Amino acid sequence: MLKEKNAYMMMELEEYMGLSNMDTIRDLIKLEFNELKKRYAESSAHIDLMGVPFDHEEVSDAVESLLTTRVTMGKKVRLFENAWAEYINMKECLMVNSGSSANLVALSALTSEEVDNRIAPGSEVITPALTWSTSVFPIINVNARPRLIDVNKEEFIVDVESIKEAITSKTSAIMPVHLLGNPVDMPAIMDLAEDHHLWVIEDCCEAHGAKIGNNKVGSFGHVSTFSFFFSHHITTIEGGAVLTNDESLADIMRSIRAHGWVRERSDREKIIENNPNIDPRFMFVTKGYNLRPTEIQGAFGINQIKKLDLFLNKRHKIVNYWLKELKRFQDYFYLPFQRAGTHHAWFGFPLIAKKDAPFSIEDLAQFLEENNIATRPIMGGNITRHPALSPDDYELQGELTNANYIMDNGIFVSNHQDLREIDQKLLVDTIDLFLKKLKA
Repeated sequence: MLKEKNAYMMMELEEYMGLSNMDTIRDLIKLEFNELKKRYAESSAHIDLMGVPFDHEEVSDAVESLLTTRVTMGKKVRLFENAWAEYINMKECLMVNSGSSANLVALSALTSEEVDNRIAPGSEVITPALTWSTSVFPIINVNARPRLIDVNKEEFIVDVESIKEAITSKTSAIMPVHLLGNPVDMPAIMDLAEDHHLWVIEDCCEAHGAKIGNNKVGSFGHVSTFSFFFSHHITTIEGGAVLTNDESLADIMRSIRAHGWVRERSDREKIIENNPNIDPRFMFVTKGYNLRPTEIQGAFGINQIKKLDLFLNKRHKIVNYWLKELKRFQDYFYLPFQRAGTHHAWFGFPLIAKKDAPFSIEDLAQFLEENNIATRPIMGGNITRHPALSPDDYELQGELTNANYIMDNGIFVSNHQDLREIDQKLLVDTIDLFLKKLKA
């Protein structure tokens, strides 16, 4: 059904995009990208945060939208929404301007008075302390309270027992995060949530294509969120998506995404009929924001999604090579692994120094950077240690021992589809040289 709908929308696109010089423009853009790829292939070994994840197809379709002047959220965005919903196997998908906005839309919808068993003001949402900032901030933005729990030191994710221990009479939702693309045990979390009548917001912003069994992450929670930022598995430059199987919840989120108005809702006719004295063109039915994407982002998305599985396969091959080559250094590092029954998305490659390692992670990071290997912290580390939060903003569940350890002893290097063999080898050789210098 979605494929038929997409084909029909593509025919409509072709009808109004009859630009006489577009073929010439596409050829010129393709030539420029061929030159760019050639320069990249001839460059010296390096590992940047991201290569060039898009190609001439994305740029051509974006230029095409610009030349038609139809650039605000429209048909290309809807094409991508349909394609992403089908890829994840969810009924409803709303594209937004970032993964952070996706979290905000999801949580805002679940606080709506239209929702039964809503997330009420002051209630608690269980989520990991080791996470990205805008997995936590939107919980506070909707007047709920994050209850922050620790993670597994070697996997960077929460386990079901830790969540179970954190549930209180105030708990309204669970927000697991598939950090660095590592799938959390969602079937067990969904069972736990059902037992306690809790909402589950599945943060998949770093986990495109990750699986548990044969099911992709993002298909388990009541709501799931993704990011399509430039450095993620696929990109719409900036962008994100929120998904659900609940049509009424999707309608609320459509209003929240765009000013709170009635326009995109499936129940708009009924709402218009009940409010005959208000012009439906500017009718607002809930409190909302303006978090819409553009047609340029939609143009990127409909091309990027076709490449995702190829990108994921490349990431897996790179990680397998690094794990094989770095195994000889396992006395110094906690090396990552793929848990049985899951398919890791490998957003990045983490390096966690063991307690008795004869170096600091800061020294290693500096040496890697000096040798053209970009590094980053493991997201926000223990988010409670950042100046943006005060103890009044959250509840703690136990000691955050592992989140602290990872923050103080961990980094990750990028893992993306453009890494060549010389780039992959650079990481192994540089770590080898770093350790040899320590012994010298």
